[in-house]
Amino acid sequence: MTNRVYVAIDTPDLARAKALATRVRHHVGGIKLGLEFFCAHGQAGVREMAALDLPIFLDLKLHDIPNTVAKAVQALHPLHPAILTVHASGGRAMLEDAKAAAPIGTKVVAVTMLTSLDSGDLAATGVQGSAHDHVVRLAGLAQEAGIDGIVCSGAEVAAAKALWPHGFFVVPGVRPADAAVGDQKRVVTPRAALDAGASILVIGRPITEAEDPDQAARAIAATL
Repeated sequence: MTNRVYVAIDTPDLARAKALATRVRHHVGGIKLGLEFFCAHGQAGVREMAALDLPIFLDLKLHDIPNTVAKAVQALHPLHPAILTVHASGGRAMLEDAKAAAPIGTKVVAVTMLTSLDSGDLAATGVQGSAHDHVVRLAGLAQEAGIDGIVCSGAEVAAAKALWPHGFFVVPGVRPADAAVGDQKRVVTPRAALDAGASILVIGRPITEAEDPDQAARAIAATL
């Protein structure tokens, strides 16, 4: 089976990013690059990382009016990312336009609810109900909009998959059983996330901050 772990490389240091990716490249399925890296190095930095010949997950969580998001996605065409994120809360029109603007072969996935948030945080922003209900509601919106899938925590992925059997489900906030949770609130183990229906797992600090990142990636892969 293809390795379904994408390593999250969240650093503005290009040399460190390349060194980390090089060390773990044989034990992960792809590289996730987020805002921190992209703001520091832009498209040129992404191209340097892509030279390692691993799929690139560009995690920019685009969220704006539909026209602006579509133009931003078009501007990313030269990179041909394997996966690109937008925010589900941007609404159906924004999701539709993002997918229409994406390169062929790029999966557009909608972030439903950040794994650093819980139901209390939702209530503070005026969203009523549980985190579970909120994620399932946004999964339905994403499916209706015709995009490829969603980003959700391992706690909700089973319900989302039941609603959307052929969706593509990205699960971040994944932590091995013996790893520190850090600033995440809704976490699961890699094995549990896959068993619940995850298509890919996003794992950062348990690999990138390990004393031996290569061994950490191997150990996680062994549990899958």
